This record gives sequence, C-alpha cells and structure tokens, in this order.
Amino acid sequence: MRVIICGAGQVGYNIAAYLSKEENEVTVVDTDPQLIAHINENLDVKGVQGHASNPDVLNGAGANDADMIIAVTHSDEVNMVACQIGHSLFGIPKKIARIRAQSYLKPEWANLFSRTHMPIDVIISPEVVIAREIYQRLAVPGTTFVASLADGLAHLIGVICQEDCPVINTPLNQLDTLFPDLSFRIIAIMRKNKPIIPDEQEQLLEGDEVFFTVDAKHLKRMMTAFGNEESEARRITIVGGGNIGFGLAQMLMKKGRGVQLKMIERDEKRAQYLSDNLEGAIIMNGDALKKGLLQEAAIEQTETFVAVTNDDESNILGSLLAKQLGGKRVVTLVNNESYNSLVSPLGIDTIVSPRATIVANIMQHVRRGRIKGIYNLRDGFAEIIEAEVSDNVSIVNMPVEEVEVPHEIIVSAIIRDEEVIIPTPDEIIKVDDRVIILAAEDRVNEVERMFSVQVDLF
Repeated sequence: MRVIICGAGQVGYNIAAYLSKEENEVTVVDTDPQLIAHINENLDVKGVQGHASNPDVLNGAGANDADMIIAVTHSDEVNMVACQIGHSLFGIPKKIARIRAQSYLKPEWANLFSRTHMPIDVIISPEVVIAREIYQRLAVPGTTFVASLADGLAHLIGVICQEDCPVINTPLNQLDTLFPDLSFRIIAIMRKNKPIIPDEQEQLLEGDEVFFTVDAKHLKRMMTAFGNEESEARRITIVGGGNIGFGLAQMLMKKGRGVQLKMIERDEKRAQYLSDNLEGAIIMNGDALKKGLLQEAAIEQTETFVAVTNDDESNILGSLLAKQLGGKRVVTLVNNESYNSLVSPLGIDTIVSPRATIVANIMQHVRRGRIKGIYNLRDGFAEIIEAEVSDNVSIVNMPVEEVEVPHEIIVSAIIRDEEVIIPTPDEIIKVDDRVIILAAEDRVNEVERMFSVQVDLF
C-alpha cells in the first residue's frame, strides 16, 4: 500500500515506522528539513520537504498513486486542506486527519466532514482520546493502564505488584487454582523496564508491572487479588485547563455521583473560561508548582491528582509535590517518553503517553479486516489486537494452541455470545468470535496474516 503521511513529528514518525516495517511504500511530508533528514536517516521511507497543503508538494510525494493520506501536522487547517486536495485533485481513497480544535467537532457542524463538503474519512481528536483514556484509569483506581475491550465485556489492565501483593512469588500456573472462579489471564510483565512475555512457570516479583485481561464482571475481585482495594476517587484535582483537562473535567462532572472536582489553571483568561463552563467545579488560578497554592487546594485530601499541562517538567514536578504534600495518587501526562524510566521510581503512580495513545488509535483505522481495537503496551513492546473472526480467515475453526505459535503470541481471551472465555489450548476459535491477542512487537505481522488483515484500505 502507498501511504502519504503529512507531519514528521512524534506521531507522524511513529506511524511511518509502523507502516514501513510492514512493507508499505511510505512518504512523509514536512516543512522542517531536520525532521525530514531524521526520517530519511532512520526509516525505510521517503521524506519530502514542503507544505502538506501544497498540491505540487503532494504530487511530488506520489499522491496520484496513493491509497491513503494521514494528516497529522500541528495545524488543523493544513490537515484538513491536505485531505481535501488529496480527494479533489488526486482521488486518494482513504483520508485520516488529526483535528485538535474542538470547535470543528461540535455537533452542530457535524456535516462539515461529509463527503460532499470536506471528505475526511476518519477524524482523530488527540485531546478527546487522551481525556477518555485518563477517565478510564480514574474509573479503575490502582491501575497503570486500562482499556475497555469488546464493548466493555472485558478489560485490559496494568497494575504494579506492591510489597503486600498476595500473589507475589506465585507461579502463574497456580493462579487458576487459587482463583478458580475468576476469568483472567496474565499476558505480559514489565520488570525493571524490561518486557517479559511470561510462560506458566514465571513468578511475579515486587515492583513488576503486570498486564492482564479480565472479564469485566470479575475486575473488582481481580484487583483485590492483587492487593488493591482502592475505591473510585471522588476528590480529584486537575492541573491544566487546556483541551485535555477541560474534556476530562466535563466527563467527570457529567458522571456526577459525588465527584468533588478542583482545577488549577495558570492562565487567568482560561481559568475564567473554565469557571463559566464547569458548573460545580472549583477553579483556582495560579501555579501548581507553588506549595502554598496546593495547600490552599487541600491537596492532602485529594484522592487523585491529575497533571495534564502542556509542559512535561511541570507535570512531573507538580505530581511529585502533590505526593509530598499528602496527595494519595497521581496521574501524569508525559509527552517525552525518554522520561518514563526516570519518573516511575520517583513515586508517580500512572504515566499517560499521548504519542502511544494517538498512534494506536490511528493504526486501528489503518489496518484492514475486522479490527476493533489496537492497544500498545509500555513503549510499544507489544500490541493487543481485538478482532472479529470472519468465516474466511486462516484461524477459523483452529484450536488456540495452533495460534499461540510462537511463544510471543498469546490468545488471552475470546468473547462469544457476550461471554468472556479464557481459552484452554484446545478451545476452537469460531466464526464471529471476538479474539483478544497479544503479539510482541516483532510478531504483529504474523497475527495480521492469521486474520488476513494486513494493512490495507478495506
């Protein structure tokens, strides 16, 4: 497949890396010569310097023969125009655009992106996607990662094994005996920043970050099994009133049920806007790095502190200060993923990576077949793929043990007739099953071949 990616920033770079590994012809367009040079030096793709909204530039990038255009520059308007030109002048079949400004996405303007006006097939709103991910994590306290699978019937969860975790030093093959009535499977472990796809003899150690799939009905009991009995946070403080913080606040206030929300915003005009549009929330104007302001916000009573400003250092330092002053749990937005290994040992409970979230969201729309969801585990060491089984894919009527070859591919759950099945090796995969599969980074292509869902248009 021939793909043009507009924008060579972190998101564009990572999408190009994914697609180039899968033997697609990828061209990346950006105005910054240094970013283009970096692309050309490190990836097997073609870099073109120029404006993505310029017809001549798109023509030079091969738009006449392109199957897809993915516009992820920092400008909404450039992304929209690039898709429009791709459609009107070059007939590119599939168009994906990242749109940040929420005004474009209001319900009253829903017709804007129709085929007769601005024909963009998929709109990705990063702030909405990230706010929703944080909201999911707040709904399941004590987690480092939460993803809802199969329309909420199952969950993918990440937790840290603390010192008092009841299952520490227990071989994984004994967990079924200890918890015979729980439907779950441990599929990956991050130990001292090194990923492990575990076998049945593997044991959990203190400090491990453990990823498992679980029937939604058993989630609370599964968290208890890991020694986590936190109740859902009601007293929440959000630092940063931009689109992410505002969107998250709206979700929390809509939920209601006794949520006590405080927001800290440095910009006075933005703080006033938040005050006018978030009825019931307490809005504070000031710098969250000032100890006095956090004390005024009664941070010691805060159950969850969420730092989502556009500055990584402020988010990290603000979270650490909140912890020092008695905040029980902190969730921190970190764009620069090189900070992740440094931040975790400092006591930050949950790190949210916008880049990984957005790349996974976009790739979900790129892959062919009945792909319902794609989720990246820490730093992309593995992918969780949720897909429907059609009657003409290679794994239909195949036992699970034949799918789980090699070791780095795990069928973690099957959803059949709204029932979550943790499969045994002889479980047969049937038509219309939803299958949840973990694949190590270098095995994703094999999973796609099993489903006959190599990257394509349909």
